[in-house]
Amino acid sequence: MIPSVLPTYSRLPLSFVSGEGSWLVEADGRRFLDMGAGIAVNALGHAAPELVEALTEQASKLWHVSNLYTIPQQQALADKLVELTFADTVFFTNSGTEAAELAIKMARKYHYEKGAPRAQIVAMEGAFHGRSTGAIAMAGGDKMVKGFGPLMPGFTHVPFGDHEALKAAVTEETAAVIVEPIQGEGGIRVLPDVCLKGLRALCDKVGALLIFDEVQCGMGRTGRLFAHEYAGVTPDIMMSAKGIGGGFPLGAVLATEDAASGMKAGTHGSTYGGNPLGCAIGLKVTDVISDPAFLAEVNRKAGLLRQGLEGLVASHPGIFEEVRGTGLMIGLKCKVAPAEVVAAAQAEELLTVPAADNVVRLLPALNIPDGDIAEALARLDRAAGALAKEKAASA
Repeated sequence: MIPSVLPTYSRLPLSFVSGEGSWLVEADGRRFLDMGAGIAVNALGHAAPELVEALTEQASKLWHVSNLYTIPQQQALADKLVELTFADTVFFTNSGTEAAELAIKMARKYHYEKGAPRAQIVAMEGAFHGRSTGAIAMAGGDKMVKGFGPLMPGFTHVPFGDHEALKAAVTEETAAVIVEPIQGEGGIRVLPDVCLKGLRALCDKVGALLIFDEVQCGMGRTGRLFAHEYAGVTPDIMMSAKGIGGGFPLGAVLATEDAASGMKAGTHGSTYGGNPLGCAIGLKVTDVISDPAFLAEVNRKAGLLRQGLEGLVASHPGIFEEVRGTGLMIGLKCKVAPAEVVAAAQAEELLTVPAADNVVRLLPALNIPDGDIAEALARLDRAAGALAKEKAASA
């Protein structure tokens, strides 16, 4: 008999009943140090007091009215994001997947309204843009698309980092190029600044739009509000989600006035997107994370964590290969199966997240205390040591 919850996840035998900061409490009372933050979602940790306050205050007033009406909280968050970024306009969604769908529509509608329709969108292999039919077609790869055809047409995939393949794929028939400045699910693979600059120039040359998917790498995760800021280039369209809600379902598509020019009344909508409750929380998250002093602390904490992880690579050469990533979006490339490292860490009551390319992700709360960083390193050290002994014993 099929379980009452559709079994699309291979769930760990853990049930958390409460959380505070970087810690989660299991039903049996064990306390786990969470270095995954709900896959980069709980940017300010679990039950962050400022978010509890924002949620409680708004929840006692108004949750939902629909986008048939002006929503002051939505307007305030949009104004804040426009002030802080390249964007002129924002549409709010409930998730990164929904943001991906709008990005596709916006790019294609842009060219249609300009009188020269284009459909092709060029994407990177190894990318992850969500799990809707449009998002999986855009990401490609058998793991994502097998069995779900026929897929939405119009997507071309090029190998990650293959400049020649990219130049060959992007033509005057290309509607847009979409990239994650740092691939998350793909294994914390950073697209170098020079590549982002080159992409911007290439898109400008052929009249294509440039879309950045910052669902995982955005909202302070890299030590900048958005990862692309390091390269000094801006996209035409950008997807945001995960950290922007701090744990509340919220996403957004940010765009320039020109890129969004085709999206007029009736071209897109969302029943729940931009509701008062979500936007009140998102505004508080954005206020906290966009503070330069907060971002400076993210970078300082990232330095502590990375230094410790480099030490672990040196101490456990049979388990770890390298540290990669930016800010508090860090990947440990492993010489063993990532699932083994995740399991060994779990035995030490430490939560991590696997990814492709033999990588284990560390995506802690952006405000994780220094003491918790030290504790995470100690637990990961013990986990690697136990795994190394297990491997030696079975050799």
